[in-house]
Amino acid sequence: MEFKFGSDEYFMNEAYKQAEVALEQNEVPVGAVIVSNGKIIAKAHNQTETLTDSTAHAEIIALTSAFDYFGAKYLPDCTLYVTLEPCAMCAGALYWSQIGKLVIGASDEKRGYVRLTSPQEKVLHPKTELITGVLAKQCGEIVKGFFKKLR
Repeated sequence: MEFKFGSDEYFMNEAYKQAEVALEQNEVPVGAVIVSNGKIIAKAHNQTETLTDSTAHAEIIALTSAFDYFGAKYLPDCTLYVTLEPCAMCAGALYWSQIGKLVIGASDEKRGYVRLTSPQEKVLHPKTELITGVLAKQCGEIVKGFFKKLR
């Protein structure tokens, strides 16, 4: 399936390709890309098993790459596309990065930050725009398939 270049679906599909790389490496298949001015500046996938590091989530690795790219600790003009709703750790990192926009594929019913925080708690930075459900079915199925195989 082809998506219009520059659309949320286009960039989410690029994040999905990273999730496929994670799947090939027997990692939980989550992928992320960070975009600035219509250009992908960071790509990442989960690497917790590969790096033996429980913090090596796709979002964290992508953020570190973007910080390095800009030589800055804030990303207000960037968009993070991630195939699965971030966990509380990653949501906290996104808050501190002041990411301009967050686009999420599938919800994470067990570990997603939305379910782990109270409704009045503002986890993301107040200026972060949030879009959810982009290619949700596709992004959710790869994770469900991975865990179904494990059981």
